[in-house]
Amino acid sequence: MLQADAITPAQEKLMNGNLLYWISTALLSALYLASATMYIAKSEWVRQALADMNYPRYLVPILAAVKLLAVAAVLSRLSVALSDLAYVGMFYHLLLAGVAHLGVRKPGAAVPAAVGLVLLVASFTTQNGARELPSPYAPVTTHQATLN
Repeated sequence: MLQADAITPAQEKLMNGNLLYWISTALLSALYLASATMYIAKSEWVRQALADMNYPRYLVPILAAVKLLAVAAVLSRLSVALSDLAYVGMFYHLLLAGVAHLGVRKPGAAVPAAVGLVLLVASFTTQNGARELPSPYAPVTTHQATLN
């Protein structure tokens, strides 16, 4: 009877980190892509919703484009600095979106932003274990510490 190679605890932790990174990044990307799609497909409704929160209506196409670009920067990782900048932009966007909805007393509308923040933190903090080029701002994983 053949026995499979045993997986060490360090390998298991690395695999779990990779899985957490890719799941959280995929869900965060899906959230942003769905939001950008809604901004494009229902632009008049979104413009009115922004106007109700005292934001200018011209932000809709800008936000739609920035959301798509942020997803592209994080997923492609052509530049670590650009990817980190996208994470920062997403963090501030989600934080301000949540606060804006709470400010107009619509806590239910802040739920996607809160979920997005959780996904963003999970994605950012696990990226160095899953990506070849590490971010200098994300925590160093055990795997990386042994490589250095």
